[in-house]
Amino acid sequence: MKRALVCGAGGFIGSHLVEKLKLEGYWVRGVDLKMPEFSLTMADSFAIADLRDPENCKWVLDGYFDEVYQLAADMGGAGYIFTGEHDADVMHNSATINLNIANLAAKYKVGKLFYSSSACIYPAYNQVDPNNPKCSEDSAYPAAPDSDYGWEKLFSERMYLAYARNYGLNIRIARFHNIFGPEGTWCGGKEKAPAAICRKVAEAQDGGEIEIWGDGEQTRSFLYIDECLEGIHRLMQSNFIGPVNIGSEEMVTINQLADMAMRIAGKKLSIRHIEGPLGVRGRNSDNNLIKERLNWAPSKSLEEGLRKTYDWIGEQLRK
Repeated sequence: MKRALVCGAGGFIGSHLVEKLKLEGYWVRGVDLKMPEFSLTMADSFAIADLRDPENCKWVLDGYFDEVYQLAADMGGAGYIFTGEHDADVMHNSATINLNIANLAAKYKVGKLFYSSSACIYPAYNQVDPNNPKCSEDSAYPAAPDSDYGWEKLFSERMYLAYARNYGLNIRIARFHNIFGPEGTWCGGKEKAPAAICRKVAEAQDGGEIEIWGDGEQTRSFLYIDECLEGIHRLMQSNFIGPVNIGSEEMVTINQLADMAMRIAGKKLSIRHIEGPLGVRGRNSDNNLIKERLNWAPSKSLEEGLRKTYDWIGEQLRK
């Protein structure tokens, strides 16, 4: 039986990843500062531990692991990342975790290590035109991420690549593009756009209004959790190190995303645009490399995933 360690197993993607690995027959240890918020973990062993402490990393990494998935990070949506109020914590906390995990994974000679990077590493200067953003993997340099969160992710990519060169650490790196779905954060300030909009639409009375930050013409693509997990699986089974985008190429404006949520809800609402943190003007996944190297790319529609997410958030509001 293969053994896997999932760092960040109490979070949205991590908890879903634990479930997928268990269904594939792995023995799984999860580790996080907290248990999953919305469901019981399927992990065989779950450690409540702060991975900023190298001593904690030593004992959660005890024994051999065929695969280590490093998703633990200090993160959130635009309301958390782009205000500037959390930059020091985001950089310190996430970098410290990655330094600890990279060092010990190399020392203990784990089989493979997956690192979840982010589309936030891409240069802001290539994402000014909302209709024509450039996010191909080779466009990352000259570096100019639009947030300190993005700078930390880019630093950690380079660190894992350095450990691969110098110490033989067998790594895989993916750049996630806005992963969403049920059991993700949907309120409290750290939620991302799909969950925030689904919540606002679900809470609004038919004929009412919802608020959207900015003019709503900023563009993004959003990837449903199941396709994210399939992308991780295919990358880990391949010989391709990456970095590679794991995201959807179905680009929409935030206004279009809101219209889609309203259509799913069967509500007619008006939108009031207000000041708020926005990030780059346009972003979309470029999937040419993942098609070339893995012979696969995400293909399910945004509306299919948004419908499942809206229904789940509606259930939370009724509790």
